[in-house]
Amino acid sequence: MDRERRAGLQMQLQEAISSAIEAGQFAAGDRLPSTRGLAAYLGIARITVTMAYQSLVADGYLMTAPRSGYRVSQEAPGVAAAARPEPKPPEGPAVDWAKRLPERYGLVTGLTKPANWRSLRYPFIYGQADPLLFPHDAWRDCARRALGRRDFDVVAGDFRQSDDAMLVSQIIMRSLPGRDLYAEPQQLLVTYGAQNALWLIARLLFDGRPAPAAAIEDPGYPELRELLRLSGVRAVPVPLDEEGLRVDLIPEDVQALFVMPSHHAPTGITMSMRRRQEILALAEARDLVVIEDDYDFEMNVLRRPSPALKSLDRQDRVIYLGSFSKSLFPGLRLGYLLAPSPVVEEARGLRTLVARHPPGITQRTTAYFLALGHYNAHVRRMRDEFRVRCRLMLDSLAEAGIALAKPSAVGGASFWIETPGVHTRQLAERILEAGILIEPGAPFFASERPPESFMRLAFSSIPRERIAEGIAKLAAALKEAS
Repeated sequence: MDRERRAGLQMQLQEAISSAIEAGQFAAGDRLPSTRGLAAYLGIARITVTMAYQSLVADGYLMTAPRSGYRVSQEAPGVAAAARPEPKPPEGPAVDWAKRLPERYGLVTGLTKPANWRSLRYPFIYGQADPLLFPHDAWRDCARRALGRRDFDVVAGDFRQSDDAMLVSQIIMRSLPGRDLYAEPQQLLVTYGAQNALWLIARLLFDGRPAPAAAIEDPGYPELRELLRLSGVRAVPVPLDEEGLRVDLIPEDVQALFVMPSHHAPTGITMSMRRRQEILALAEARDLVVIEDDYDFEMNVLRRPSPALKSLDRQDRVIYLGSFSKSLFPGLRLGYLLAPSPVVEEARGLRTLVARHPPGITQRTTAYFLALGHYNAHVRRMRDEFRVRCRLMLDSLAEAGIALAKPSAVGGASFWIETPGVHTRQLAERILEAGILIEPGAPFFASERPPESFMRLAFSSIPRERIAEGIAKLAAALKEAS
């Protein structure tokens, strides 16, 4: 039994026994050790063994008989296949998959991080949940409620023509009003996060259109750039200034704009109200569609969030994308899009062809989390903690002489740093041994030869007491590399 594993001892024991039965290592009717004997042998509590055995009985792996203890069930998975044949090599020439596959998607890796990043002492990495801040007990309670008998039909059903009505209602009542947004249920579609929503919209807007082109922010979200390229869309990079996307540099031939007004990735710029009005005026004049990715709006830690661009839209030109990845955790893979009902209807049909609908258990658990007030309370606690971390990091950066590339872009959960003369990808490799994790900035740029002197530093995943020490060590590494 591995006491260092996150899985409990009971789960480890169930896993070991069920795996052995499925592998044919036990025959039907074989007797297992007594609970007392196995507990003594493994050095664990007898109740742990008893509960593991009872769970395996409930799942059909074991059976009980008077005065004979626990035995392998006749119906246990794998019992009938105890003598498994050896795998046979393929006959004839193997398929040449290198020629069959286009080799386009395997290279789309996006921004990567080491698998053991949580064990690093100074993870200045963005977009990952901090387990110390997450309300585990509240989430567990919501999952338990979602798994109850009352909700079983919703959780277990196939509702491809609709989403969890409770979740849709809670998003409309509790999430959208904070962005000055209001909607009817038929205007909202639940998605597998914002990435899935971006893909759906790109397919709907550009499939079959001659010479499709869209304006994107540069630097910007790498996966959006690749998604458009692989969809046959010419992604036109447009630079930013202190107010956001440069409207005066948007080409005449684009049909859509993809923007992040709340907190731009990666610079952290919040688009000014004047620039938002300019974008909407341009969209009206040129008959453009605007896709608003409301990235990280919950983490306005030093100022009140600005209204969503969609809230200023009076012509239904803006398609709004929201996500729970940053506010809850990225592994949830749950987001939504808000758009005119004809768009939602088509997006729902496309989603059905690809993945039908997000899992019912995920939708209903999140619905309870919102309905019981846990979500808004959690976001408030995160803002309070991130406000402290933000000021600590600003002070540490100033003391270390590390300047922000965009001095006015302060208030989100990360900072965009320029390091003249320092190749940040090479720097990131060197300082990883010291437990310092940064995000090099080059992947965010659309250029084939992107600048290498930028990096993003986030404080969402590093405890406050390690920020100053980590920035000091980073400053020393920068000085050595320059």
